[in-house]
Amino acid sequence: MMDINRIKTVLKDHYHTGHVDVIPQQGGWAALAYKVFDDTHTYFLKVYEKSRTSTSKWTALIDHYLPVTIWLLQNSSLKDKIPVPILTKHGEYKCESEDAIYLLYQYINGETIGNRDLSEEQVCRLAEIMAELHSFGEEIPVKTEALMEDFSVPFLQQLRSTLDKDQCNDTMTTDVAEIIEPYAERIKYLMDTVEQLSARLKNGSLRMALCHTDIHNWNLMQSEGRLILIDWEGLKIAPVEADLMFLVDNPHYDAFLSTYLKFHKNYMINDDALKFYQVRRKLEDVWEFIEQLLFDKQDEQEKAETKNLLIKELKEINIYIS
Repeated sequence: MMDINRIKTVLKDHYHTGHVDVIPQQGGWAALAYKVFDDTHTYFLKVYEKSRTSTSKWTALIDHYLPVTIWLLQNSSLKDKIPVPILTKHGEYKCESEDAIYLLYQYINGETIGNRDLSEEQVCRLAEIMAELHSFGEEIPVKTEALMEDFSVPFLQQLRSTLDKDQCNDTMTTDVAEIIEPYAERIKYLMDTVEQLSARLKNGSLRMALCHTDIHNWNLMQSEGRLILIDWEGLKIAPVEADLMFLVDNPHYDAFLSTYLKFHKNYMINDDALKFYQVRRKLEDVWEFIEQLLFDKQDEQEKAETKNLLIKELKEINIYIS
């Protein structure tokens, strides 16, 4: 948890917010979250702690993806369906202190879907959001080179080295090794699989479009009858399977696809792309939790929670073994 007075100082120095109150909110994987308010305005603040190993991954492309979301707000039907960033006094998308990176947004009065299931109507609204987003690609008048999918798996070498028995004693604690060991061969199988799929897709010619790449219920909010998609750190120009992989197992997938195909009539799912994104995401989640346990400073409760999340991900690996 960040010091509240330090947060207030950062906001005063970098934003036109005046005197504000700051209240911690439930954060996500990537960032801490705070509600910021004064007499007239309410904001949502995301704080990425520099001490966390994964922060550089989540923040490296802020100056590339936020201009795209602003363009979408102004030039698509996604207005009121995606969060609105607040620029700093100097017109920048983020500000920094020595220990954190900050993003400020207009506050959304609503509820995160979270542990609840999406209704069929909500799934159809999500299909409309996805269909609109997928209507745009690299042709938009915003620089998107840094967002282009290259089908790389940048964490794979680190994961492979961590699993290597000749090296793991230098990096892995006994308790983490005991969790991973029963799944090590299956993880290696998936690493080989994702490398093969990556090579095939690099030589392919799939249509690429703007994709959110992190669609799950904790990134969806319901506000005044509207479905809102939040947390756009993963925005890419990629095959649309990068988004659709999150929907194919939804019980309302047929309703989703029926709505989606009204806007993209000739779309047919690409099995290689779908499996690539499913396997890459599974391995990425596994590595995220291993990385937290090995390199982040966590108290005992945080470690226990991370271990449980890692075990949950590992138990689901068999779904992707064929």
